[in-house]
Amino acid sequence: MKRRRGTALLAAVAATVSMFSMLSAPASAADQWNPPANLVRPIDEVWRHVETTYPNLYGFRNYGWDQIMANRGYINYCVRWDSSQPVSAALRDRIHAGLARQFKKWMDVQLENGQGYNNWPYREIPLKVVGWAVRNRGTLQWTDSSVDIYVGNINENAPQCAPECGRFFNQNGSYPRCPGGVARHYDMSLWLTAGLGGGFGGDWGQRIGSEYYVNSLNNDNIHILLHEIGHSFGLDDFYDWTPTGVCCFLMKAGSAAQITEFDKWMFRDFWRHLKSRYGY
Repeated sequence: MKRRRGTALLAAVAATVSMFSMLSAPASAADQWNPPANLVRPIDEVWRHVETTYPNLYGFRNYGWDQIMANRGYINYCVRWDSSQPVSAALRDRIHAGLARQFKKWMDVQLENGQGYNNWPYREIPLKVVGWAVRNRGTLQWTDSSVDIYVGNINENAPQCAPECGRFFNQNGSYPRCPGGVARHYDMSLWLTAGLGGGFGGDWGQRIGSEYYVNSLNNDNIHILLHEIGHSFGLDDFYDWTPTGVCCFLMKAGSAAQITEFDKWMFRDFWRHLKSRYGY
């Protein structure tokens, strides 16, 4: 489950947000930081490792955090259906719901007693799938217009939604050539590939096996997808080291199947270090 970052980092609405989903910002953006005592040292080790490993950490502007803030509190997705298996309308809706459920698990980490932790401004982050990309239109067994459908636009040997509508290709937040405009843009892709084991994640989205994902839709935790979403927000892999005093957590592939307390505080720590770029 390797993080595959966007080339920008290597080198360097349809969902309307309710007024009640945005929390009032505090008068001062004081640093609220109270992790459990046993996690203080390993969290600090992780952050120092990230700063050392990724020298453009603070200059990169397309983390999941950046996307949510640019949208003022929502996220849009495209599904890249890299498979010949047919998709009914019912399965489509389950695929959408499963993605929203897993994404929400990370967003809920930012809440404490129903309020945003450490000046996090949103109580909820609506997620909408605005497009599907396929090789052949006949693979999609529905006729409604709930999502945009892109046929035969192949990149990296897989179908993709229109680059003109993708944030990865338009990181200034302007989509002048997207037929549906900003409301129909997509921030990330859920790339579902037949026969793929494991997964990849980055600012562009997440790539996992289509069979694995469909067969996991009834599970509370779709752990490979959860892991890859963590990468989209900047969390690292732990292939060659383990922070002091912890052993098993979601971002250490294969050691946990759900977001653990340590994952939670790593996630919050990333926000803590980046929140000033958004004025918090």
